[in-house]
Amino acid sequence: MYEDYFGLREKPFRKTPDPRYLFLNDDYREALDRLLFAVEEMEPALLTGEVGSGKTLLTRALLDRLDGRYETAMVLNPRLSPRQLLATVASELGVAEPRYQENELLDQIQARLLELDGQGRAALLIVDEAHLVPGKATFEEIRLLTNFQLDDRNLISVVLVGQPELRERLRRPGYRALTQRLGAQFHLHPMAEADTRAYVAHRLAVAGGTRPLFSEGALARLHEAAGGLPRVVNHLATQGLLEAMARGVEMVDEAALAVVVAGESELLGTPAPARRSRRGAARAALVGH
Repeated sequence: MYEDYFGLREKPFRKTPDPRYLFLNDDYREALDRLLFAVEEMEPALLTGEVGSGKTLLTRALLDRLDGRYETAMVLNPRLSPRQLLATVASELGVAEPRYQENELLDQIQARLLELDGQGRAALLIVDEAHLVPGKATFEEIRLLTNFQLDDRNLISVVLVGQPELRERLRRPGYRALTQRLGAQFHLHPMAEADTRAYVAHRLAVAGGTRPLFSEGALARLHEAAGGLPRVVNHLATQGLLEAMARGVEMVDEAALAVVVAGESELLGTPAPARRSRRGAARAALVGH
């Protein structure tokens, strides 16, 4: 819609986890390095961060770096009983007909892991949104999976990804047997303002942009409103481009960003303004079409 107007090949601030758009500041680079180390050492790892901090994109980047050396099991909805978790892992690892009983599922998973090891490959389990795991029993099954090993090597690596409450939960004494096995853990922090500026420039360049599309004031307002969270930056930047197009201007300035921020009070958790500007109404009408 606005791509042609700004001379872009594609939308630069889409919310899908496209690895091409991965922006590695120091924090994200360290997180990725730690995850890679843990997986290559076949040890469990923990990655946490606020909603919208870029955890999913980082795990996609991790898989790209592994270059197909691992058979990967992805658990995207971890609201599972222990048996359901094992059945999902078995299916994701390529077990053709997962059994029903937990002990049979464990036997099938172990047999598959040994088969992969015989092929010179290993297994990786990524549990996304792991803070939603319903109970300690399911976490215990995850821990038991890390028991599959030979004398000199583990057969499966596990990466737990979730919001900060996952870290708090794992600090409880009942989870000590799992946390003591963690080979790496990292918490993603919101971006600093300089990183937000570089992040916007990076995504615009990947999308084919050849010139700045946000003024210095707009970038400062964008960072402040988004709190340095990539997902919120993406949303507000998209709305800013739409607002600039509605105004018929070639760059998103601070005034345009102010209108966007005022119109996104619910998303940002700020009080809604008493009234909207005509520009804001025009942008809303444009988005609606």
